[in-house]
Amino acid sequence: MNANRERLRALAGARSPAARMFVRCMLLAALIVPAGEASCGEGSAGASVTPADAGAAIYQRGILGSGEPLVAVHEGGVRLQGAGAACINCHRHSGLGSKEGNSTIPPITWRYLVHPRAQTAEDLDIPYVPGMHTDREPYTEETLARAVREGVNSEGQPLSSLMPQYALNDADMTALIGYLQRLDQRKPSGVTDTVLHFATIITPDADPVKRAGMLDVLQHYFADKNAFPLGATPPLRSTRKMMFMVNRRWELHVWELKGAPDTWHEQLRQYLARQPVLAVVSGLGGRNWAPVHDFCEEEAVPCLFPNVEVPVETDHDFYSVYFSKGVLLESDLIAKRILDEAGARTAPKAVKRVWQVYRTGDNGERGAQALAAALKGHGIAVSNHALAPGDGIAHVLHRMPREDVLVLWLRAPDIAALGHAPPASDTVFMSGLLGGLDNTPLPASWRGVTRIAYPFDLPEGRRVRVDYAFGWFTIRQIPMVAPQVQADTYLACGLLAETLSHLVDAFVREYLVERIQDMLERRILTGYYPRLTLAPGQRFASKGGYIVRFAGPDRMKLVADGDWIVP
Repeated sequence: MNANRERLRALAGARSPAARMFVRCMLLAALIVPAGEASCGEGSAGASVTPADAGAAIYQRGILGSGEPLVAVHEGGVRLQGAGAACINCHRHSGLGSKEGNSTIPPITWRYLVHPRAQTAEDLDIPYVPGMHTDREPYTEETLARAVREGVNSEGQPLSSLMPQYALNDADMTALIGYLQRLDQRKPSGVTDTVLHFATIITPDADPVKRAGMLDVLQHYFADKNAFPLGATPPLRSTRKMMFMVNRRWELHVWELKGAPDTWHEQLRQYLARQPVLAVVSGLGGRNWAPVHDFCEEEAVPCLFPNVEVPVETDHDFYSVYFSKGVLLESDLIAKRILDEAGARTAPKAVKRVWQVYRTGDNGERGAQALAAALKGHGIAVSNHALAPGDGIAHVLHRMPREDVLVLWLRAPDIAALGHAPPASDTVFMSGLLGGLDNTPLPASWRGVTRIAYPFDLPEGRRVRVDYAFGWFTIRQIPMVAPQVQADTYLACGLLAETLSHLVDAFVREYLVERIQDMLERRILTGYYPRLTLAPGQRFASKGGYIVRFAGPDRMKLVADGDWIVP
């Protein structure tokens, strides 16, 4: 194990693209375990895998049919085991590979492995994917088995040094090859020769103002995309030249949900049956996005950057990606600041209790739950106070001891109502997302003691990055009724367009998600966020935020109360 780590450290400092690619692939593994230890998660050592699932278990989790961990040895003696040896780490969920600098991991789905040797693009009848090998003999099941075990290609030549050699018996090899044969057999959904179909999903409790603003951006973006497609000259498609991009029209389908959340799955199923889509782009949720998230995971439909205050936080889902954790990130920011200040030597007094105030059933309740969980075990008591419909905030605050920390998970009308009461504490935190961000109506008397969880870049820092979108809104006469939601929607559309231009005609849903992950960190115009990254396995592109306070003689300007925080 120590030898493996030293080898990785040495390679991490190398400038070679191949070395960087190797380190990247290894670090994407769930873990690298020493010989003799069980691999992680489902299917630990000794738990056999059914034959139907054996190929997927080997590829995705590094679990053999017997339940034992997969073992591989990389050039240089690095031993990989279990999840660390799984094919998915380099060849990805789609099987279409990855790229780092000049080094590429080739596609290994069956049609790319067995495609006949092609001398020119005219001979190709499969979509172009970086790293695809067109000038070698096609693989057979026998030569592929040899490649996996011995590290030589279909012509007997050594494979790239990035490729480990795997110890697989005949049954496991058959299962793995069967999985690769099945991996790309599905016809692209939502794709025709002339149209790419997309959906956006709106829950019935979504804010109507945000709904109007989001749809305005989506509809104008799709109209612009169709009016000015990439390469608006005659399409480059012929009956055989499938590696060249075909200019397809984008069509948007608005899936409006109705009724109770337990009926949404069936509504979405019917929508998808009537019109398959390649992906869901943007979207707008209210208090509960989980049924939509779960549907997209079950149906393998990418759900790209929906506008939700409480996204679904999981370790294992793949198809849903978000810009931010929303109020869950805010709870992390507040928890870190409370704990940091409680542990500081200069702290004037110990924090003994935190009071939280939120509206029953609103998203602030989820934020309060997350903050209480984060503070649990640190000796800080949490007292939660839920406001029922019709309740005012004053009757809760008048009972609060002044030495306690107050956290407000409230929306603008309740924040404005604080003007009828003096500050209840000398230390107040509030949710920026719920309270209105830069336009919060917090009364002047509260501004000196209140700090705001702010999961975005500050206005001065993001100005250049949002000016292009805001200028685009102005030219197209789109009213800015919900600037942050509209900027995020525009950013989601731009990321989709940029990614599709690199996909060429390889319309595989998993590949779409993977390419967005790869390209995101190179994006310059990132809207409200200082930086966006999505490593494989991550679902949230922006990882941090600020705690901000009010400054200036009139306490109207928001400034950072400390550095950018990544909890």
